[in-house]
Amino acid sequence: MNHAAAITHRTLAPVDLVIIGIYFLIVFAIGFYFSLKERTSTDYFLASRNIGWFAIGASLFVSNISTEHFIGLSGSGASSGLAVGDFEWLACLILLILGWVFVPFYLRSNVFTMPEFLERRFNRQCAVYLASISIIAYILTKISVHLWAAAIVLERVVGWSPMQAAIILVIATGIYTIAGGLSAVIYTEVVQTLVLLTGAIALTFIGLHRVGGFAGLRAVVPDSYFHMVRPISDPEFPWTGIFLGAPILGIWYWCTDQVIVQRVLSARDEGHAKAGTIFAGFLKILPVFLLVVPGLIAFALYRDLFKLDAAGHVINGDIAFPTLIINLLPPGLVGLMIAALLAALMGGMASVFNSASTLVTLDFYKKLRPDATELSLVTFGRVMTGFMVLLGLAWVPFIKYISSQLYIYLQSVQAYISPPIAVCFILGILWTRLNGAGALSSLLTGFVLGAIRFVAEFMAARGTQFSGVMLWLVKMNFLHYAILMFVICSIVLIVVSYMTPPPDRRKLAGLTFATVNDKMETTAVRTDYKPASETRLEHTVNVVFSLLLVATVVGLWIYFR
Repeated sequence: MNHAAAITHRTLAPVDLVIIGIYFLIVFAIGFYFSLKERTSTDYFLASRNIGWFAIGASLFVSNISTEHFIGLSGSGASSGLAVGDFEWLACLILLILGWVFVPFYLRSNVFTMPEFLERRFNRQCAVYLASISIIAYILTKISVHLWAAAIVLERVVGWSPMQAAIILVIATGIYTIAGGLSAVIYTEVVQTLVLLTGAIALTFIGLHRVGGFAGLRAVVPDSYFHMVRPISDPEFPWTGIFLGAPILGIWYWCTDQVIVQRVLSARDEGHAKAGTIFAGFLKILPVFLLVVPGLIAFALYRDLFKLDAAGHVINGDIAFPTLIINLLPPGLVGLMIAALLAALMGGMASVFNSASTLVTLDFYKKLRPDATELSLVTFGRVMTGFMVLLGLAWVPFIKYISSQLYIYLQSVQAYISPPIAVCFILGILWTRLNGAGALSSLLTGFVLGAIRFVAEFMAARGTQFSGVMLWLVKMNFLHYAILMFVICSIVLIVVSYMTPPPDRRKLAGLTFATVNDKMETTAVRTDYKPASETRLEHTVNVVFSLLLVATVVGLWIYFR
């Protein structure tokens, strides 16, 4: 069972190149089609608000799953087993919170962006903070990590130059994103979802066949690899961090991040918006089996390729997925798998380009030029998307400096900026007494706490010796630290709000549970759009499938506990 890989990269066969060419042809055709249709800012930034549940769910899935998931999830699977999949299954439940709790507020308030919602609920300063921190995070983490992961795969699988591949992919993604706006992004992501799932399913089934099925895999991989609920002492995935800390990150990412929520805002009505989140929840069950399990398969089949530290832990897990592609797939399926990886990369980058340009256009440009025409908004949005593409290209020379260790640091940035944002959104819709002064204080407090931890963690990795409180802070699991930040930021939000005047209740109409039925001031919101309510049939279907999703996820956790 323990066979070292015989080859290190593949030369693409003609059939592989044809499959990749067909993928690119379809993607560009979709972008060109929608470039002919976009007319207003609603068309360009929110896809005319006419997207159905299937496209929304597929788009949510691909916006989340990018190339680093292929590398990171399979790498963690090879290193420590299925436990990293807890984040995937937790996302299934967080998506239900997005659909059932947040979506009604977002659609009813008729916002285009998350900072705009925060401005309605609190004040302009909070919106500026969220828009700024989101754009910076997109540039410093998402774009760079997407390109880093793609470079690893393409170099190891087919021997392509990371620099050349990255430049081509950034430009290709930018072309259809600039041309077609969110409609092009969403409908290309539907295609990308189908390609991604087909490629990953094929690889997983071939790998399981080679290893002797799931029973054969269990026989050759340590039993601990199949336990997803780990003790509090576990350094990576303690159950307290997973079930108490990870939901904080999840609510920020799935319920308040522009890249994700922008897809839901494009729904034709509330019923389709909820159904889209439920469908995405079912799709999020799959990465554990299609991306994490291949890591276990690679470890079982090619154990000699993996390097172990003194404690017996795998330290080069990122070779797992490329190794399987190289050694298991025949011509044709290699091209399909490369197309799937390209789909994941381009889907993730397109989402970032489009959402970042939306934030810059609507939360900054339109505030400076409130009388801007629809044409000027769309034109500026296209220009800003192009600017984001240039920033992506600017990152290309730095790809070679990104390692798996730096990848962890970049991803941890999200863990340290999310708690205060989650606090403001969650408590903001629950508690009318909370005001803008409290929200801004909470956001800035969270920023300082996150920066302290991030810098200290980086210094410790470079050899700095800490003691006392700082040592405790650095050693704390990052999910536990997220819990601590959430508690502190909640206290700051509440205390400062009660020390300052309460907000005007009339300004909170439709923005909190207590004021959900209050009449909105028409001067404060756009009046050209009112989403259709969820029909009785849609509500029944959504309830049934939501309960089925919860039962499925809980059942899986019990089985793999």
